[in-house]
Amino acid sequence: MDILRAYDRWRQRAADSAVAAELEAIAGDGPAIEDRFYRELEFGTGGLRGVLGAGTNRMNVYTVGKASQGVANYLNKTADRPSAAIAYDSRINSRLFADRAAEVFAANGIRVYIYPRLMPTPSLSFAVRDLECAGGIVITASHNPAKYNGYKVYGPDGCQITTEAAGAIQAEIDRVDPFEDVKRIPFDKAERDGLISYIGEDTVDRYLAAVGTASVLPPEVPRDAFIVYTPLNGTGISCVPRCLKEHGFTNITIPTQQGTPDGNFPTCPYPNPEIREALAVGLDWAERTGSELLLATDPDCDRVGVAVRTRDGYTLINGNEMGVLLFDFICKTRLARGTMPERPVAVKTVVTTPMAAKIAEKYGVELIDVLTGFKFIGEQIGLLEKRGEENRYIFGFEESYGYLTGSFVRDKDAVNASLLICEMFAWYKSQGKTLIDALEELYEEYGHYGSRLLNFAFEGAAGFEKMGELMDGLRKSPPEEIAGRAVERRTDYLDTARTGLPGSNVLRFFLAGGLEATVRPSGTEPKLKVYLTAVGKDRAECARIADGLAGYFETWAKL
Repeated sequence: MDILRAYDRWRQRAADSAVAAELEAIAGDGPAIEDRFYRELEFGTGGLRGVLGAGTNRMNVYTVGKASQGVANYLNKTADRPSAAIAYDSRINSRLFADRAAEVFAANGIRVYIYPRLMPTPSLSFAVRDLECAGGIVITASHNPAKYNGYKVYGPDGCQITTEAAGAIQAEIDRVDPFEDVKRIPFDKAERDGLISYIGEDTVDRYLAAVGTASVLPPEVPRDAFIVYTPLNGTGISCVPRCLKEHGFTNITIPTQQGTPDGNFPTCPYPNPEIREALAVGLDWAERTGSELLLATDPDCDRVGVAVRTRDGYTLINGNEMGVLLFDFICKTRLARGTMPERPVAVKTVVTTPMAAKIAEKYGVELIDVLTGFKFIGEQIGLLEKRGEENRYIFGFEESYGYLTGSFVRDKDAVNASLLICEMFAWYKSQGKTLIDALEELYEEYGHYGSRLLNFAFEGAAGFEKMGELMDGLRKSPPEEIAGRAVERRTDYLDTARTGLPGSNVLRFFLAGGLEATVRPSGTEPKLKVYLTAVGKDRAECARIADGLAGYFETWAKL
C-alpha cells in the first residue's frame, strides 16, 4: 500500500467530520500517518476489530461501510432471500456503525432487523436463527479498551462465520472502494420503505425463555444468595438481572458507577472480566454490602468473571476453574434428575485445561477439542443438529471465561452462564460449601491443575512484523525443553493433515509431567498469547511450575 497516496486520497474524499478533522490533525506526522494507513484492517473469522479513528487501519464509518458492502455482496450471492440481524453494544460509535451497516444492507436489497436498544452478543446469535436470517452482525470490541470497536459477522446458523466464509467475504471487501462502491440508503427512508425494522420484545422474550431451559437447579434449593452484578457499563444490564430474577435470584445489587451503558468505561479502562482490576468496583460493592457472590460480564455480555466470598475475603475464579466447576455440576445434577442424554457431548478449545478430560471420563461424556474461538464450539453443535442429535450437547467452554450449556445460541453466552453459576452457587451453599470448597474437592479427586495466560503486546507495523518473526522462529527451531521440562511432543495447528482441524497459527507443546504450553497470536489484538498448564501436588507447586514456564517465555518474547 502506498501510505501517503492513501492518506492524501482519504484527506480529499472523507466527508465525515470526525474522520476529516483527524486527518487534518496528523498532516506532516509521518509515524501517525503510517500507523493509520500501513495496512487495512484484516477481516477474519471474528470480523473486524481495531482502534477508532481515521484511516484504513482504523474503525470508522468508511471501513465499516466497506466491510458492510462486502458482506452484502456475499449475502446476495449466497442467499435466495437475503436478510440480516444487527445488534450493537455500548461502545463509542457502536450505534453509528450499526446504522451505517443497516443502511448499506438496505441499499443492496437485504432485509434488515436491528435491535432498538443495546443487547448482548448471544441475543444476536439467537435472533439470526429465530428470524431465519441469512446472517447477522454485532458491533462490538468485546473486552478491549475503550479506544477499540469491532464488527462481528454471523452465518445463518447463528455461529460466527467459518474460515471459508471469511475468505469469501474478504475477497468481496477487497473489491470495494470505500468512497466509490458503497451503496447506502438513509436509515429513516429505508425504515419507511420496509427495508429496515426493529427486532421486537417477543424475540427477547423467546431468547430469555430459551436461556431458562438450561436451568438444572432443583426447585427446593433456596435461591437467597446475595449477589453483586456489574455489566461493566455494557449490554448485560439488558438481560442478566431480568434472567436471574425470573429464576428466583432477587437479592441483586448493581454498582451505580457501572450499571449504565458507557463506552468510555470510566471506572474500568480495560473492561475484561479476566483481570482483577476490572472487578475492583464490584469487589468494593460486594465488601460494603456483604454479598456472597460477584458476577461481572464484559461489554457485549458473552463472558463472565466471578468472585466468591470466603473466610479469607473474596477469591476470583478463573475461566478454567469455572469451566471444570460448571462441567462437573451439570453432569452430576443432570444425572441426579434423570436428564442426562445418551452419549452426552461436551466441547472445549485446545488451550483450555486438560483437567476437563478427566471429568468427561468419569461421567462418560465424549469430549471434543476444537481450535480457539467459540465459533468452533458452535460449529460442533451445528454438526450434531444436522444429525438430529443436538440434545447430546451438554456444555462447551473456553479458558477465556466463555460458557454455553444449550443449543439455543451458537456463541458463548454470559446470560446463560450467569444463571448457571448462580444455581451452582446456591446448590453448594445448601450443602454448606463455597465454590472454592467445591473446586478443592475436584482437585483432590483429579489432581491439581494450574493455568496462566501471558500476553505480549506488539504495537504498530514493527510489532506486527515482530510477532511473525517470533512465531516463525519457534516453528523452525522448536525447543527440546522448556524451563527444564522435556518437550515430549508438539502440535503445529497449521498442519491440517495431522490435526484434522482448519489451519491455525498455533503451536502447542506437551511437556513431561502433563504440563502444556500453547502459543498463538491474538485474533483481536496486537498480542502474542501464551497459555500455560501446570500440574502439581497442590496450588503452591502449580504456581512455582507456572512461574518457571512464564520466565522462559518472557525471555523468548524479548528475543
